[in-house]
Amino acid sequence: MSQRLHLVFGGELVDPTKNAFKNVDDIHIVGMFPNYEAAFNAWKAEAQRTVDNAHMRYFIAHIHRLRDEEQPASPTEELD
Repeated sequence: MSQRLHLVFGGELVDPTKNAFKNVDDIHIVGMFPNYEAAFNAWKAEAQRTVDNAHMRYFIAHIHRLRDEEQPASPTEELD
């Protein structure tokens, strides 16, 4: 069974109506999660913690969607 990994990250935006970070070096990596439910809970906690800053945004990236399982793996992906 394949894992459906999700990355939760966020930071301060230049403009709250856009998705451009003010300083990429200050992006907060919350963590990698094994399923959407865990990622959502982490996202929600961070979003609620920073609710007073209108420029702060957190996102969930669906890491599992970045890989095409039909393509052969590179040699580095085959390391155990």
